[in-house]
Amino acid sequence: MKEIRDILKAFDTAQAAAKQTALATVVHVDGSSYRRPGARMLVTEDGELTGAISGGCLEGDALRKALLVMMQQKAMLVTYDTNDEDDAKLGMGLGCNGIIQVLIEPIDTTIENNPINLLRKIAAKRQEATLVTLFSLVDKKDPHSGTCLLLSEEEVLSASPLSNQIFLKDAQNVLTRQKSAFNNYIGDGYNITAFIEFIKPPVSLIIIGAGNDVAPLVDMAVIMGWETTVVDGRPAYARKERFAAGCKVLLSKPEQVLQSVSIDQQSVFVLMTHNFNYDKAMLKALFNEEVAYIGMLGPKKKLNRILDELHEEGNSFTERQLSIIHSPVGLDIGAETPEEIALSIIAEIKGVLAKRSATSLKNKSDHIHSRVETRIEKVVIEEKEG
Repeated sequence: MKEIRDILKAFDTAQAAAKQTALATVVHVDGSSYRRPGARMLVTEDGELTGAISGGCLEGDALRKALLVMMQQKAMLVTYDTNDEDDAKLGMGLGCNGIIQVLIEPIDTTIENNPINLLRKIAAKRQEATLVTLFSLVDKKDPHSGTCLLLSEEEVLSASPLSNQIFLKDAQNVLTRQKSAFNNYIGDGYNITAFIEFIKPPVSLIIIGAGNDVAPLVDMAVIMGWETTVVDGRPAYARKERFAAGCKVLLSKPEQVLQSVSIDQQSVFVLMTHNFNYDKAMLKALFNEEVAYIGMLGPKKKLNRILDELHEEGNSFTERQLSIIHSPVGLDIGAETPEEIALSIIAEIKGVLAKRSATSLKNKSDHIHSRVETRIEKVVIEEKEG
């Protein structure tokens, strides 16, 4: 989501300067690549780039293609084949061993539901959404409908006559399964591929405690593009000027915290008050919420004591409730300083939300990214007889 928001900000700046823009999107990858489908980059007519579609090796060529797209006002699908070990002939030195499909679309502001406006709709609220991008792998000269359909729980927005009930049904399936899909639709007179992308809202990190050791955690979360809230019951600590811009700061007792924050599947809590009773009251309140992660600073004996006292007070806990508590919080990377501890916490949260084990990649026997995730499913559309 951070990349999308950066692109929207850059687009608004370009619009104010009356500059033309184009949006480059990785719509499919076969094999390995630095960025995955859904990576985006905004290009302006004077060569400014926001976002990224690779580690820096494709951007130069994509810039040249984007300038042509802006001049012709026609979308273009570009294929980068990095399987050839002698990739010096591409002039890029990629070495990724993958085939990367990048769709470059001109942004026509006269079209109400243009790609930028669809992205703006997604970023405007904390919502899960499905974004459909249509392109042709059969003939690159065919028209590419591009980013043309947005589906969320609240609305459906379309910019293409091809966005019929079949695409809408599959978009709804992706929204329900919360997993992106790639479909190749074959019908009477057309053969088109769809990248049906599931987009989550940004991580919402709620930090309970506003001590000095919290600041590095807030700083790193802001870099990640996470929405961050700091809560403390002490007026001298719960002050907005002590933390990075964009961080929300609340002065609250533990029993009232959950009345002031919204919780969804991307919400995570980290308890860093250094106050046993505050942490205990907060943990008790969180047991009644469906949060994805609870981290608590301190030794394991602190957590055990809190659980014992809560149990003695008549509280019971399910396996699921206990499984989401991470205490001591963070990954075991030998962290000592507040900055190192913040790094270990951020990494652990990312691993939990991604359902990854957070082990060294060198010990991974399989591919980093599953090849099944980008498999293109064939969908034959039979026209109904009138």
